[in-house]
Amino acid sequence: MGDFLGEIKLDLENAVNEWMESGHLIGGNIFVIGCSTSEVSGKRIGSSGSEEIAGVIFNQLVSLQKRTGIKLAFQCCEHLNRAIVVERETMLAYHLEEVSVVPVKKAGGSMAAYAYQQMADPVVVEYIKAQAGMDIGETMIGMHLQHVAVPLRFKQRYVGEARLTAAYTRPKLIGGLRANYENTRLK
Repeated sequence: MGDFLGEIKLDLENAVNEWMESGHLIGGNIFVIGCSTSEVSGKRIGSSGSEEIAGVIFNQLVSLQKRTGIKLAFQCCEHLNRAIVVERETMLAYHLEEVSVVPVKKAGGSMAAYAYQQMADPVVVEYIKAQAGMDIGETMIGMHLQHVAVPLRFKQRYVGEARLTAAYTRPKLIGGLRANYENTRLK
């Protein structure tokens, strides 16, 4: 398992570096992560979660957070209706509503449960609109991204055996043909 964990770490390091190069992460923005550790290990989603895999992924995402100032948000599995684990300070800053649940491996998923255990003051919220995110293993984070989501095509396409999908969001274009979009953050 050690070699496999090393491969996962390298995969995530590559993804973190691509995020850094993208220029799409802004300090203070929310970054949502959906992750199936089962898919990372080559198994069917929800079938064999791994705290060890979650730990490697969590540490790499904390590295991304430290480098960019983003706020991490970890999506729970469908058994918790894809609720989100965040730090209490994030909940308060974004006026989110806390729900009463603690994610565990079998209800929330290994990644969300691990994040909850590692965070300084974790809470679970039901709903969030993040400005960017990463989906590891097709966990469907789209419901937690702002409109309009724009996919990023990274060279790093997998974490372990799980497909990696990344997206950032941009403001909606309004005003039609006569509108001026200069000096906006469209890229």
